[in-house]
Amino acid sequence: MNWDIAEGRWKRINGRLRAQWSRLTGDRLGVIAGMRAESAGRMQEGFGLTTREVEQRLRRLGARNKS
Repeated sequence: MNWDIAEGRWKRINGRLRAQWSRLTGDRLGVIAGMRAESAGRMQEGFGLTTREVEQRLRRLGARNKS
C-alpha cells in the first residue's frame, strides 16, 4: 500500500472526529478545519497524492471560489 494513501485515510478519520468534536463544543472554525482535513484526506487517499500536492490543490480551489 502506498504511504500517501494510508496517510490520507488517517487524515480523513482525524478530520471527521475533529469536526464532530467541534460541533459538540460549538466551535465553528473547528468544524471548518475538520471538514478541510477530511477533504484533504479523501483526496490523498483517493488519488495517492502527497500532502504538499493536496494542500496546493485546496489552496487553488479556495482561491478560485473566493470571488
